[in-house]
Amino acid sequence: MARSSTARRLDEALPESAAKQPAFGGGEPPTPPVRPNVTIGSNAWVAVIVFLGAEAMFFAGLIGAYIVFRVSAPIWPPPFQPRLPIGVTGVNTLILIASAVTMRLAVKAVFVSDRKKLIRLLGLTAILGGIFLAVQGYEWVQLFHFGLTLSSSVYGGLFYTLIGFHGLHVVGALTWLLIVFVLAERGRFSKERQVGLQTCGLYWTFVVALWPVLYGLVYLL
Repeated sequence: MARSSTARRLDEALPESAAKQPAFGGGEPPTPPVRPNVTIGSNAWVAVIVFLGAEAMFFAGLIGAYIVFRVSAPIWPPPFQPRLPIGVTGVNTLILIASAVTMRLAVKAVFVSDRKKLIRLLGLTAILGGIFLAVQGYEWVQLFHFGLTLSSSVYGGLFYTLIGFHGLHVVGALTWLLIVFVLAERGRFSKERQVGLQTCGLYWTFVVALWPVLYGLVYLL
């Protein structure tokens, strides 16, 4: 008891500044954050958005080059060059737009846990995308036989570069879609796990939305 009272008197005799000194090897605990750290999105979302930004810039450059040549040319298309199939490509454009609708419905199906509908809509989207590629490929072969080649004129070079790069992107999107289709059949997607499906849908929508711009610019103007 005597020792305890002595220790108490020593504590009272310490200056106020000494009493507030932090403990050895530490200090005051860190202040709590103003708000909790909340994850905005997954790494997959960020990667796809950055990739789409780069793709948009890439196609903006190609479209800009096409517009420059288009405006500076006195006659467009150049003489003795085959005309593009506007009607068939217009119908093909509607087919590709329909695939964006089915893809959107497929993404919605996973949130209501309708696996059969998800698989059916993904398969329909892949079929529509395949039809678009088949029709475009047939048109390119016909145009090539009619004399429209990469080296025939600037018109031919720009056409195959701009439309061809979009076709390659559709091939990539269709490959990704088929992988997602297989994963959906294996039950890999649910309300809690659907990032892979949604990012695929985002890329597919980008590819579809880009095509009407190219169709109106290259085929109609």
